[in-house]
Amino acid sequence: MRKLIYGINISLDGCCDHTKFSGGDDIHDYFLALMKNTDTVIYGRKTYELMVPFWPEVARTQSMDSATNAFATVFASLKRVVVSRTLTDTDDPQETIIRDNLKEGILRLKQQPGKDISTGGVELPAELIKLGLVDEFHIVVHPVIVGEGRRLFTEMFLPENVGLKLTSSETLSSGCIALRYSSGNMNDDI
Repeated sequence: MRKLIYGINISLDGCCDHTKFSGGDDIHDYFLALMKNTDTVIYGRKTYELMVPFWPEVARTQSMDSATNAFATVFASLKRVVVSRTLTDTDDPQETIIRDNLKEGILRLKQQPGKDISTGGVELPAELIKLGLVDEFHIVVHPVIVGEGRRLFTEMFLPENVGLKLTSSETLSSGCIALRYSSGNMNDDI
């Protein structure tokens, strides 16, 4: 079974609003390495509309620095799944929409052959965590306190704690700390 991996950038005080802090080449390199091991991304409508068409356009034009262009190229090659009740059908053969039965739809994706699956954002991942579907968490903590902005999972309610196991940590050249946790949902030998 494929792993569902959640990746996000946050500030030291838990802000996940990407406009409140900046990333560098090391951040793009970190997420590029993660994306190279995936072949599908899953987003809610809001995150989807932030990521697409931005990254496919950067991939097409190669208009940014080399690290960002490399990330964009890999991102543009991925299959994209959008969880939304409001989006109309897509004409892009790389994209599909899940409108209902979220748990069943994600379990079907996880059972298909292929590489890992990635997700990002806040609302959809919170729902996926509540459903017990996220297998790994990749959280990059930026060395900045922003004092304001959207915080990670402030609206999420869980009936019980979700225990995680730290599987690796890395200090990036920018001073960011990349933390990798396993949820214990999957047997690593599968």
